[in-house]
Amino acid sequence: MADPGMSVTPYWELTFDADGDVAGPARDRLLAQVTDRGVRDLIVFAHGWNSDRSSATALYRRFFAPVPKLAPKARLGYVGVVWPSMRFSDEPIPDFPRSVAAVEAAAEPRPALDKDTRRALLETFPGRTTVLDQLARMLDDRPDGVRGLAEFGRLVRLLLDADGPQGVADTDEDGEPAVFAGDPVAACEEFAGALAALDASGGAAFGVPNPWEGAKELLRQAAYYRMKRRAGTVGERGLGPVLGRLAKAAPGVRVHLVGHSFGGRLVAFALRGLPAGVETVKSVTLLQGAFSHYAFAARLPHAPDRSGALKDRQRRVDGPLVCCYSRHDAALGTFYPLASRLAGDDRSCAGHEIAAVLGPRWGALGHDGVQAVPGTARLDLAAALGGSLPASGCVNVDAAAVVRRGGAPSGAHSDIVHPELARVVLAAGRIA
Repeated sequence: MADPGMSVTPYWELTFDADGDVAGPARDRLLAQVTDRGVRDLIVFAHGWNSDRSSATALYRRFFAPVPKLAPKARLGYVGVVWPSMRFSDEPIPDFPRSVAAVEAAAEPRPALDKDTRRALLETFPGRTTVLDQLARMLDDRPDGVRGLAEFGRLVRLLLDADGPQGVADTDEDGEPAVFAGDPVAACEEFAGALAALDASGGAAFGVPNPWEGAKELLRQAAYYRMKRRAGTVGERGLGPVLGRLAKAAPGVRVHLVGHSFGGRLVAFALRGLPAGVETVKSVTLLQGAFSHYAFAARLPHAPDRSGALKDRQRRVDGPLVCCYSRHDAALGTFYPLASRLAGDDRSCAGHEIAAVLGPRWGALGHDGVQAVPGTARLDLAAALGGSLPASGCVNVDAAAVVRRGGAPSGAHSDIVHPELARVVLAAGRIA
């Protein structure tokens, strides 16, 4: 339980594999010790895309650090969820030390896929070493123009075909994005245009972008698609049942779920895996949630006979479901809607605010909050921290005042380590 590098105590970890199976000894320690340690409120945090345990625990250490002073009289316990996800090493995380690979990249040219990213991709797509080696060479060599991009798209498709679909969709029409089944050349052109627009918004000049500039984004989105599906599986089949066992072992403990990015999807889908009658989840806080903003909708605005995969699941929370979002999140405001379009939508897009061009159909929670759920409250960060946070239902909190830093391609997506957001978690859980 004790971790000498952690900023808070008592702290436990729950480690899950890609199928949602939990490491039994760590789970059993939590169940046995949480009551003995006098915990009344247990904060359970799930990371987003991190390629190893050290990255995940570094996030938890920093995010949890101000909490004891913010709630000095609360009887708090903390859980860090560790699950197999990844990120590309070129994605910036504000205030976190850059990797060795990133430092080297600033000094001299490097391959498009550095060793850290290649290792993470091999863990994400096991058994596909040959395909990943080919993709890495093509990103460096950029062969044969259109023909080469078409072959690159075919190889990305092979990664996703390796072991079939994983997990469940956010809505019952949200199948595999057309970006992987359609014309890879057009997809790379759109990704390259979006990257160029992001650079331009930062003051960089550009001409007509080379479609190969978008090829790496096509591969990145394949990894994100796999992580998105896996997060739902781990939440529903893994964390949800563990919370059920916790409710039996420690019925007086109030649970507060927190998730960043795909970790937001993980904790949200844990609500689907909660056993019937469990009422110990007292709040959910989603930080830049990387899944559909219609996930909780009973009816989709563009298809009223269809619903979100988490329809009415906010009612499993004995308290509010709070969604923090930011317009500065380029990962969710630009690339998420591009990669989430279904087949048949052939509109091309340019400019930084891709979500506005495509319309609301493809939006993410971390870009504009929960949508199409009647009664959802909408607050800015100051109002949420000033006592206006509702005690139940869905609540959208515009966190752009603090979630605002980060470079291309993800923007401020990982800029979540702020005491203000820790205060949102405490306010959502009504933790004194």
